[in-house]
Amino acid sequence: MTESALEREVFGKTAAGETVYRVKISGGGLTAHIISWGAVIQDLRLEGHAPSLLLGFDDFDSYPSHSSYFGATPGRCANRIGAGKFTLDGKNYQLELNEKGVTHLHGGKDNTAKRNWTIVEHAPDRVVLKIVDPDGRAGYPGNCTIQATYWVHGNGEFSITYESTTDQPTLANVCQHAYFNLDGHDDALGHDIMIAADGYLPTDEKQVPTGEVRPVDGTPFDFREMSPMKRMDGSEQVLYDHNFCLSPERTAKRSAVLARSNNSGVSLEVRTTEPGVQFYTGFKLNVPVPGHDGQKIGPFAGFCLETQIWPDAINHEGFPDAVLRPGEVLRQETDYIFTKN
Repeated sequence: MTESALEREVFGKTAAGETVYRVKISGGGLTAHIISWGAVIQDLRLEGHAPSLLLGFDDFDSYPSHSSYFGATPGRCANRIGAGKFTLDGKNYQLELNEKGVTHLHGGKDNTAKRNWTIVEHAPDRVVLKIVDPDGRAGYPGNCTIQATYWVHGNGEFSITYESTTDQPTLANVCQHAYFNLDGHDDALGHDIMIAADGYLPTDEKQVPTGEVRPVDGTPFDFREMSPMKRMDGSEQVLYDHNFCLSPERTAKRSAVLARSNNSGVSLEVRTTEPGVQFYTGFKLNVPVPGHDGQKIGPFAGFCLETQIWPDAINHEGFPDAVLRPGEVLRQETDYIFTKN
């Protein structure tokens, strides 16, 4: 590949005047575009399948104005922390309450999904980005450095590795917040899905885990066998935005989720090291501007499979450990593997 093909394209400017770059990576039948803002996977295409595999915009300005974390990397602690409070090594912390003034979500209003990262390496099939989340931002202790590596290879494999380090004890939990749509249609509820989890986390009215790990057996949350994503509980459609408990702690990478479009023949397998996956069917989406290929982004336009440490883990005994200490590296690995029949 020529050097010019690896050049960074200027994709836009932030409100503060920072340049947002876009790069292209290709391999394994996949072509992805990554932007520096939020370490966002801006577009992802599979050979032989014309539509984008995920929700996104063709212009930068739509991202800060209308994106619900489309393809982004929220942190330093993804998902919710109840009342924004936690105790670490005997010290109490109060984080910013950026969700309706009552909950801390995805690291706060100025989290890593909403800031410009530095592109530190770019090859034809991979890109490495880095950001430093400074001490005290949103109430977090310590300077936390996060590095994201995106690699397309093999047979439709999109591999993601997040590595986080800190200079003070802190919380850390990074995830990829892509909204997938394997159909290319406006509504993604026609997919089938399997999630290899025996339990899930019920939540309170603020969508914060109650602390219970509830068995999926006999509930609408039992996706241990491939079944339709759209489910009814009596006369009501089940709205999924819950953590499914894959294991009590981080493990060697294993298969956790399989999703399939009966319309397009495209399947997605998720392999991860993480103990949980947040399955969100996008029922809150209502975007006033079109996405890729003119797609309307309304309720259920895409679904998320956020591989992660369980939400609010610091506040619940028996949940996986979300504490990161100096000298440690939090390494979170996930493969999104696409195939087409």
